[in-house]
Order: sequence, then C-alpha cells, then structure tokens
Amino acid sequence: MLAAYVTHFAPDSPLDGLEVGERPEPETPEHWTTVEVKAASLNHHDLWSLRGVGLKEQQLPMILGTDAAGVAPDGSEVIVHGVIGADGHGVGPKEPRTLLSERYPGTLAERVAVPTANLVPKPAELSFEEAACLPTAWLTAYTMLFTQGGLTPGDRVLVQGAGGGLATAAVTLGAAAGLEVWVTSRSAEKRERAVALGAAGAVETGARLPARVDAVLESVGQATWAHSIRSVRPGGSVLVCGATSGDAPPAELTRIFFQELRVQGVTMGSREDLAALARFCARTGVRPVIDAEVPLAKAAAGLARLNEGDQFGKVVVRP
Repeated sequence: MLAAYVTHFAPDSPLDGLEVGERPEPETPEHWTTVEVKAASLNHHDLWSLRGVGLKEQQLPMILGTDAAGVAPDGSEVIVHGVIGADGHGVGPKEPRTLLSERYPGTLAERVAVPTANLVPKPAELSFEEAACLPTAWLTAYTMLFTQGGLTPGDRVLVQGAGGGLATAAVTLGAAAGLEVWVTSRSAEKRERAVALGAAGAVETGARLPARVDAVLESVGQATWAHSIRSVRPGGSVLVCGATSGDAPPAELTRIFFQELRVQGVTMGSREDLAALARFCARTGVRPVIDAEVPLAKAAAGLARLNEGDQFGKVVVRP
C-alpha cells in the first residue's frame, strides 16, 4: 500500500527524512480493526517525528499520521482516535500511552490498523475530510476549552497563535459555545481571518489585552509563555498542549503561585470527547477550517506548508 513515512531523522530539515512509497499492509491483531483511510490530516507531531522526537532509529521506517477518517470492514464510516494504550483496550492494561506513528504505524497510508475500541462513528453530516481534522487539533481544543478548562458561555479565553489547526478549532468551537475568544498573531491577515471566524478580537503577539482572561490556550511555548502568564486573571488557568517555539523560558513561578494560577497539560482527549465533538459539529453546523487538500503521493507539499507556518486551518491528505 502507498504510505508517507520517516526513513531517517533530519532535525534541521525535516522533509529530508520523508518518503512516499509502498509499505507492507498493516497487521490486524485480535481486537484490532484495519480501516480503509478516506482522508487524513497533518499535525506538527508529524514534523517532530521527522526530526526524531519521540522515535528511535530502530523503529524506522515509521508511517506518519495521527488523524484519519475512513471505512471499517463492515462498511461503517468511522473516525480514528489516535491515542493507543490510554485504557488498555486492544493492547493490555500495562502498555504506556502513545499516539499513532510513535509505536504503531500511523494514518498517512491507504490503510491503518487500530484497536477496535478506538473507532468512533462518523456523523453522516461530516465529510471524510472534515472528520479527519478532528482527532488531534480539534479534539485538543475541545478538551482544553470544555473538559479540562471548564469554560462556560460568557467566559473569556486567549488563544496564542491564529493560524494553525488548534487555533482555528478553538476560535470556531469557542465562538459557537458563547465564549469571548481573543487571539494573537504576528500576521495582520491571520488576525483578520480569526475575527471573521468568530473571534471577539485579535492583537499582535505579545500585545496587551483589553482585559485579563479566564484561561489561555498555550501551544507556542517560549515565544508566548510570559505573555500567557501575564494575560490570565488571578485564579485562572493556562492550558498547555505544545511548545512549537521551544520550551518556555523562566517559568514565572512567582506570578503563578502569587496569582494562584492553574497550569494544566493537555494531550488530545478521550474517545468519549471525540464522539461528543463530532456530534457537536454535526448538530451546530460548525466545521473544521481546511487550508489545503493534497493527495497522499504529494504529502511532502502539505508538510512543507505546515513547516513554513503559512496555513490557516488544517492540511488534509487524501489517499
């Protein structure tokens, strides 16, 4: 089958380690299902894998991808939940949690095998391309806002960065749920597009907000950490799901303890949350913002766009 995979690590030029070619068909252990992939989507996790983060040389070649939607052998349309080992289903209770493409081959392929329990029904209202955007960026945004963040209509939230899949998800979901969403970006165009998407306002990266927020969604790290800590109200939360600009500089611990801030890490979310997110989209008409669609054979072009940071929304790959 055709797949996009890591052949070697290239920390400074990640696309150098990418190859698109034939790989063996996936094995399907007991309590697993092989899904015919109709659409997948890209994440920064794929670029980190190409750089060698989270993988070892002996695991190569490794098929990339954590997100997919497709068709199960019984003909049902499904969304793949990419967290393996979270509760033992299909792998045993002692296996540590990983994401697809870390221990098991990922979704940038014509077919992918996952524990059967990891399959969530795809609502008929969502296309395969839209559904494939949900399992990582959109699920993480949903978890940060509602499950871990506990935000409710009328609350104020800051999203650091305006163009990526997580940011566009947080703006769209937050606005639909009645939150006052603020975003930051160095790009005036991306700020304007975020407001058009439903953000209450957008400011340059590091600029002061009109008022402090109840929570910050932080995925940038070093470049925005100090601004995040200074933008949240006393007793508020900073929810962290990544560090694309590197680990944070001084942690602002004095401000954290004095202002009694909560710092919460988030990695994607549960299958139950993914199913709830899919239903939320189906019922409200909310849909993922898709920046570009590329065929699997040209996955490198999609990853290059992600690496350059020019996208606004998700990049979808179609086998």
